[in-house]
Amino acid sequence: MKPSAIVYVSNTGHTRQYALLLEKESGLPVYSYDEAISGLPGGSRIIYMGWIHASHVKGYSGAAKRFSVCAVCGVGLCDTGTLIPEVRKATSIPEDIPLFTLQGGFDRSKLKGVDKLMITMLTKGLASQKQRSDQDERMLELLSKDANYVSTENLAGILQWYISVFKMGD
Repeated sequence: MKPSAIVYVSNTGHTRQYALLLEKESGLPVYSYDEAISGLPGGSRIIYMGWIHASHVKGYSGAAKRFSVCAVCGVGLCDTGTLIPEVRKATSIPEDIPLFTLQGGFDRSKLKGVDKLMITMLTKGLASQKQRSDQDERMLELLSKDANYVSTENLAGILQWYISVFKMGD
């Protein structure tokens, strides 16, 4: 059965941007998690989108308890399509639920407390490395300036899944 909505939790706005792009491409309505609690019946089939913190998709466990999650999108700093096994394990997303990771962006002005300290330490650590991988170079560039990588192209994986599973059978 087709999902009835996209539900998201966003920290700096990148996940919300992806939810709105996915709404445009899929035709599914979008709800913030708080809106979904009052606007959708329990057990509704949803695509869940949340921001990634320490390989964990924020808000997933609450959404999974309240709704029937048919796919998960985690939005973080790393490249689209990477870290899927780590995110799945850290978030306890069952193997039968498709998981997509999307590169969001970085907004230093929205960092607070421990998160701000951790990002500062990560930036200094990467900058001090004499030899960096291509991924380390991209991460250092991302952390050195505010950046927004939200794009329809990054949604290709979930859109392909959605079309192949739901559009063909309609």
